[in-house]
Amino acid sequence: MNLIKSKKRVVDHGEVFTPHWLVEQMLDLVKEETERIDSRFLEPACGSGNFLVPILQRKLAAVELKYKKAAFDKRNYALLGLMCCYGIELLEDNVEECRANMLAVFAEYLNLTEEDELYQAAALVLSLNLIHGDALSMRDYKGEPIRVVEWGYLGKGKFQRRDFRLDVLTGMAKFSAEDSLFADLGRHEVFKPLATYPPTTVREMAETYTPT
Repeated sequence: MNLIKSKKRVVDHGEVFTPHWLVEQMLDLVKEETERIDSRFLEPACGSGNFLVPILQRKLAAVELKYKKAAFDKRNYALLGLMCCYGIELLEDNVEECRANMLAVFAEYLNLTEEDELYQAAALVLSLNLIHGDALSMRDYKGEPIRVVEWGYLGKGKFQRRDFRLDVLTGMAKFSAEDSLFADLGRHEVFKPLATYPPTTVREMAETYTPT
């Protein structure tokens, strides 16, 4: 694999891709988490998915191990695994490539076509979870604060969505510090979501998705 796209991108953006063998070694340091379906990963400079794609592959392997004989659960927990992968990327072409790479892995695992509701629901999730923006400034390409979507699986094909601001979420450590002014407050009192949505289904998510 070529570790750079162009010398100009290296100079302008410091863009260098991590080789696959090194990615796997790094993920092995947190092996149990990478193989837990609902563990959440955020890659602040996700590129085309060098880390997120193998993380998704590990999650899907965990789904296969646990739900291979239960088609309904297999599909829904595979989607949950995808929902728990997040990325931020400065360069738009990388964001699009990362979305396409992850969607291809997901679709291949479940043998989906572009017409399948689950394929479209997954595309919607990736459009929200993989963000074109700057992780350092915590703002998207429009200059707005980055919103992070927290997904949860409620069971029986129902999913829950809540939106948070990234800069608020990254401030959790300050609020939980022993000498913090907010140390005596519960997290629910400080970190309120920007929006909470009604439980939704794969079909409803697919109906919401608009291809770009």
